[in-house]
Amino acid sequence: MHHEHRRWYSPALGRDMDILVFGHAGAKLLVFPTSLGTFREWYDRNMHHVLGDHLENGWLQMYCVHHVHDEGWYNKSIHPGARAWRQVQYDQYLRDEVIPFTYSRNPNSFVITAGASFGAYHAACFAFRNPHLVDRVIGMSGMYDIRDMTGGFSDETVYSVNPYEFMANEHDWGRMEAFRRQDIIFATGETDYYVDKNRAFSAMLWQKGIGNALRIWDGFAHDWPAWERMIRLYVGGHD
Repeated sequence: MHHEHRRWYSPALGRDMDILVFGHAGAKLLVFPTSLGTFREWYDRNMHHVLGDHLENGWLQMYCVHHVHDEGWYNKSIHPGARAWRQVQYDQYLRDEVIPFTYSRNPNSFVITAGASFGAYHAACFAFRNPHLVDRVIGMSGMYDIRDMTGGFSDETVYSVNPYEFMANEHDWGRMEAFRRQDIIFATGETDYYVDKNRAFSAMLWQKGIGNALRIWDGFAHDWPAWERMIRLYVGGHD
């Protein structure tokens, strides 16, 4: 299986950022780590083996990105608005640096964002801020209302990176058409902390005419054995 590690200085973030690539062709799977993970997390968890047949057969190419959690949402020493601004810069890094990098490796235009736990927030935030760039979203055990990280605080910047807020007020015709073309999948456990907000988010999108698949799994389902099964099941669609 083809794999490579790349690092470059990000102008958007003002720091070096790492990325791991697995596979040689196919739809691009952009994966985000959990709160405590790094760009190596899906590799360390053997997710490249979980998706091995997809990667080896050229159906899928996986890009494992890093995060700026310690400089953003998990840096409680700075104002929530400053944490949100770091997320805006992270979005710029993904849009203007990571996506072009993927095209330098693979011309396939089908892009999937995926993540588990806090990684699901990133997958949804990037996909919904940039619907013209993302075709499928797979959020596993996700939290999509970032105000849970700000003590309920919101301002214009927090709003701009909070899918639960900005999607409720989205009405731009062009963006709405892009959302309706996306394949949106939320999977979570029936006893997960955020199951009710997953239900509410899914219902709100449906009310706006944005179709999505909400899949409620038995039990807590907030751990790697469940996420392995979820990604295998949903990477191809709504099964």
